[in-house]
Amino acid sequence: MARFDNRPTGLLRTAFRAPVWLYRLRLGWLLGHRFVYLAHRGRRSGLRRETVLEVVDLGTAEVFVVSGYGERADWYRNLLAAPPLEIRLGGHRYRQPPQRFLTRDQIVELLTRYRRQHPRTWRRLASALGLPTDGQLDDAAERLRSVAFTIRAPTRSITRPGGWLRSRMP
Repeated sequence: MARFDNRPTGLLRTAFRAPVWLYRLRLGWLLGHRFVYLAHRGRRSGLRRETVLEVVDLGTAEVFVVSGYGERADWYRNLLAAPPLEIRLGGHRYRQPPQRFLTRDQIVELLTRYRRQHPRTWRRLASALGLPTDGQLDDAAERLRSVAFTIRAPTRSITRPGGWLRSRMP
């Protein structure tokens, strides 16, 4: 059984949920562009659901995220059923961004870039998920799923406290 087959519980789950509270308190800008807040609808309940995901790649017009639990991740299955409500990246909010699900070959390309740009993080992450840390990424791409969100002009900027004053200081 791969390590990513077990979902986090208890204290680990609470720790993974902590970034959601930063975004709720409008402090998501503290996480920069390394993480993205995703709001989506529950596929069965229809209720608003929230999660924070690591940004695997940030293009000029797209934000790429990967589901470490493959198709089993609730947020991924919810996006298959309905489009996202919003994403927040840095201090910007994007309402109902278009999304696309990446193919296996696109996931290999994405993971290759990530491994090249973040070698230490890749080794830790791959080890935690039971994936090979070097070599071919075909097996990893077979188990993981990825989504790209298209970002255009933000719907709204969520700025840091004191941003107006700071911008006018010499």
